[in-house]
Amino acid sequence: MKEDIIAGLDIGSTSIRLVIGQKISGPAGEELQIIGAVSGPTAGVNRGIVNSIEETTSSISAVLEKAERLVGVPINRVWVSINDPHIKCERSKGVVAVGRSDGEISDNDVNRAIEAARALAVPVNYEILHVIPIKFSVDNQSDVKDPIGMNGIRLEVETLIIQGLSTQIKNLTKAIYRTGLEIEDLVLAPLAAAEAVISSKQKELGVALINLGSSTTSLAVYEERNLIHTAVLPIGAEHITADVAIGLRCPINLAERIKKEYGSATIIVDDRDDEIDISQLVVEEEINDDIDTISKKYVSEIINARVEEIFEKVDAEFKKIDRSGMLPAGVIFVGGGSDLTGLVEAAKKKLRLPAAIGVAKNINVVIDKVRNPDFLIALGLVIWGDNAGSEEIAGSGKIKKNLNGILEKTKGFFNRIIPK
Repeated sequence: MKEDIIAGLDIGSTSIRLVIGQKISGPAGEELQIIGAVSGPTAGVNRGIVNSIEETTSSISAVLEKAERLVGVPINRVWVSINDPHIKCERSKGVVAVGRSDGEISDNDVNRAIEAARALAVPVNYEILHVIPIKFSVDNQSDVKDPIGMNGIRLEVETLIIQGLSTQIKNLTKAIYRTGLEIEDLVLAPLAAAEAVISSKQKELGVALINLGSSTTSLAVYEERNLIHTAVLPIGAEHITADVAIGLRCPINLAERIKKEYGSATIIVDDRDDEIDISQLVVEEEINDDIDTISKKYVSEIINARVEEIFEKVDAEFKKIDRSGMLPAGVIFVGGGSDLTGLVEAAKKKLRLPAAIGVAKNINVVIDKVRNPDFLIALGLVIWGDNAGSEEIAGSGKIKKNLNGILEKTKGFFNRIIPK
């Protein structure tokens, strides 16, 4: 049964979420079923970066213990999300001569082309996370999706190479290894979430997934079923909360409650019932303050200003690839910050694109908690793990990763210092 368990671990700046799936035999063969989902507060992580290994390890251990009690089986291996603002994304090309004398392109030729593409100058202290093929060219024929079986002399591949800061990768993997877990692989958070919420049709037309987290906003852009761009921005929902706290001169916990219960990402223009009595919230949050009423319009103006700033930064990423206002399937929101009232309307106006909140559409989910936007990254990690042996991940053909060395070194270190 242990071999059938697939776990996705999403380590955010405020919450850790763990979703557990199991392969079961169904009428159509083996299928993936979600059997548990738990979450817990995060300590030791700030803006997607581990700043205390001890605190992060303790947070992961608490969530892991809760999950094992829930599902009744030990969890030994996890797929892990990474959402570091230092992520770099660039394109690279690889060219090889077809190896067979009859000119037929084989798996080996494709692998050699991808290896040639990854031989780019990686900045000091960076590691390659993903090498994702975008398109192939065979001789003079360009935009080839799958060249295997075709005939030609020259094979060229254009890839998207995603790199992460190796020191941050080491710190994250150390914190996880200390809990006794093995790491299957690290996956960029928006790529994982896309597995759960974006359909093949949307990827074909052109779509962007935006993961609005507490302290980072990450995005992945797809077109013609290929990942064409990804980025992590160091701004998120907690910046909105901080603005509300400053604007109303109230404690941060009260500002969070006001944002969630009365806030809106679009400016409220109706002056009727503008004044809101928040005395009950003040009592519930045990705040010694004389705040009684607030202006709903004023709160929406504060939130709208920061939301528009986030969307400006997102649109700047779209402009880098000439897709500003040019994605027919629009933007899909996931993450804990996506439950903000009026977010979809604000996105439609600012980004000039269709917009929607993400829902789990690529898997049958019976646990209501997993349907929440903040659990979709962990759910996507489970789907990613289930698809790891296929060619469907990210809709981009085979994906090569370069983390084995760094993961093995970190694991070996802890095997030496932790008694058997």
